[in-house]
Amino acid sequence: MSPAAASASPDDRIRNYEDFVRVHAYLLAAAGIPPSLHQRLYRKLADEVFDGGEVFAVEPCEDGRQRRLVLSADESLRKESDVFLVDHAWSFRLPDALKQLREVPGLAERMAALMCVDLDRRIETEEADEKDGHESGSLEHVLQVVEKEKARVQERGRDSAAWLELEELGIDDDMLVALDLSAKFPNLVALNLWGNKLQDLEKVMQEIRKCAKLKALWLNENPVLGKSIDKAILDGLSGLEIYNSHFTSKAGEWALGFCADIVGADNPCSSVESTLLGSIEIIDLSDRCIHKLPEVLSPSNFPSLSKLNIRGNPLDQISGDDLLKLFGGFTKLQELEVDIPGPLGNSAISILESLPNLSLLNGVDSSSIIESGKHIVDSALEPRLPEWSPEEPLAERVIGAMWLYLMTYRLADEEKIDETPVWYVMDELGSAMRHSDYANFRIAPFLFMPEGKLDTAISYTILWPTHDVHTGEECTRDFLFGIGEDKQRSARLTAWFRTPENYFIQEFRRYQEQLQSNSICSSTKIEETPSTKSIRPSDGRALRVYTDIPHVEEFLTRPEFVLTTDPKEADIIWVSMQVDSEVKKAVGLTDQQYTNQFPFEACLVMKHHLAETIHKAWGSPEWLQPTYNLETHLSPLIGDYFVRKRDGMDNLWIMKPWNMARTIDTTVTGDLSAIIRLMETGPKICQKYIERPALFQGRKFDLRYIVLVRSIRPLEIFLSDVFWVRLANNQYTLEKTSFFEYETHFTVMNYIGRMKHMNTPEFVKEFEKEHQGDILSGLREGVQI
Repeated sequence: MSPAAASASPDDRIRNYEDFVRVHAYLLAAAGIPPSLHQRLYRKLADEVFDGGEVFAVEPCEDGRQRRLVLSADESLRKESDVFLVDHAWSFRLPDALKQLREVPGLAERMAALMCVDLDRRIETEEADEKDGHESGSLEHVLQVVEKEKARVQERGRDSAAWLELEELGIDDDMLVALDLSAKFPNLVALNLWGNKLQDLEKVMQEIRKCAKLKALWLNENPVLGKSIDKAILDGLSGLEIYNSHFTSKAGEWALGFCADIVGADNPCSSVESTLLGSIEIIDLSDRCIHKLPEVLSPSNFPSLSKLNIRGNPLDQISGDDLLKLFGGFTKLQELEVDIPGPLGNSAISILESLPNLSLLNGVDSSSIIESGKHIVDSALEPRLPEWSPEEPLAERVIGAMWLYLMTYRLADEEKIDETPVWYVMDELGSAMRHSDYANFRIAPFLFMPEGKLDTAISYTILWPTHDVHTGEECTRDFLFGIGEDKQRSARLTAWFRTPENYFIQEFRRYQEQLQSNSICSSTKIEETPSTKSIRPSDGRALRVYTDIPHVEEFLTRPEFVLTTDPKEADIIWVSMQVDSEVKKAVGLTDQQYTNQFPFEACLVMKHHLAETIHKAWGSPEWLQPTYNLETHLSPLIGDYFVRKRDGMDNLWIMKPWNMARTIDTTVTGDLSAIIRLMETGPKICQKYIERPALFQGRKFDLRYIVLVRSIRPLEIFLSDVFWVRLANNQYTLEKTSFFEYETHFTVMNYIGRMKHMNTPEFVKEFEKEHQGDILSGLREGVQI
């Protein structure tokens, strides 16, 4: 969004509601704030009313690694009934981000807490506070837990099944032996030892084997875990159906009953009756490492099944066709959750065609999937949570996490638009809002100008309900509001969610094949000999030049040329404006006149067109770094990124606007979320960064030539033997923090006031001396557009 302000006059100070609407008319319309809320918004802005804390509450989720916003008010919030101000906790230009985090007191700490990347430090503090008097890890405490369960078993009858929850109690090998669980619970069907201190294989197996009736066992997050114990457990317990949350090859009625919530700690049993199976309507089999579904899972045994979740399972021992045939037999099955691409194929539409009775696929209405033509559908994607290492400073953790939280706008007035976008983080309340395709709130950035001037504006985010919201309900927004599949919505959600990698890898391979098949020049040899001849008139008169460029008028003084004010009589047209066919026709220009432009020159001078031109002509040549137009080929880029990550290859990329100069809005990053989010500041290409460039005295450099293209066919190019050397100011490095240092990774220094100049002969001499050869020997790595 680019908020713009009307030109201000001394009388533009906001004194009342009418002034507010007059000065902010464009902003109100651009933000989409309902007119019924304008007056309420004005009052809150004028009085600086931040009343969101009285209506909303922020709650931790995802084990404390994320937060969510819920409506905490006693009464429901009606659609478009109120509007709330959200403050901006941090606003910055991208190159300044790391510097501000390091230097502004308290900023890194606040952002780290807001983005949940200080979790380890908070946990350490809490553990230190709780250490005194903590009972966990003592045999006495564990025995108390065991005795409680023993009493429950006796209430149900001494021979009834037992379910024992001993998770994270600090149990070690000797304690497990001392507990003698098999004697206390002869009919133990489930034992949860998750997160303890078991590490002696022999002692653990000795005790576990005694529990011969176990149906489920959890040893997750114990030091003893490994291939040896896994095999011993599976071989030693013939009836085990669930091990470490995964189905074993013996999984059957009991395991399915557990996943359908009819078997559990509150209802332990050693077997499941067929009548109970027949009443099951919902089964969640997600993330059970199932290779083949239990044979008992059939329409005859589960006639009431209406909702099934098979996400996160390989299901590689049964074909997709057989699975579709099986699911088609469940006549009441209306909701299905499955990975796409996955065991049922690569297309949501194909799945719906095979299972026409489904009303919801991955939480999305089947009819809307078919209408939109979406092949990849997932309303329950796993969130992309921040990752960091314990030794990372808070500032660097925030840099890694911020792309999950950032918002952006670009300032503008009637005369110009700001070249560099502003990025910002909403306060704790606004940042807690999570994404939903069916959001119940909407937000918009807004610049309040109490003085009527842009330079004194105060930035806020405005929040209002777009549906009725009830107490306790989560408050969500659409991270990609207004962006549909025509603008690559599903692919762009990868910035915040873990989308199916296989799908994007397939798109990448398909794109590679397409590039190779489209290659023109690789198989076509064009042999035309250029013929250079003078364009000077045969009668010896001077060439007439028409120009609108003051420098040409001032410095074109050679006798071979003479300036004219009439473009129709000129031999040469040398202008700054675009000369297209319409201009030529309107002015009366002919094809016999020479111009400083040629038809379709955008194919070379605009980065995305240049990449497309090369791809169409050469496919994917070795000398060109992988290059993607993010407006059209985001999915293949994501697939390329995933392949490089999987194969341990370098994954640094450079983002460049289609048609801007001086490295404006250009970024080097290895963060996939950043790559996708940077699309929001304008159309860009994304190109594999040359991580090992030729260096001069340890610094990056580029050479700027003046090239005259006189003819395309035959191709005639004139090259000046004097070029400009442009040098980075800092030594080159691939340290992560260096990507925010303009003077390390870029070479255009004449706009920042500190530049080292070298003339051509001096550079050639020093470069050849450093690289022990001619100047071309160090320039072999590849081409960056």
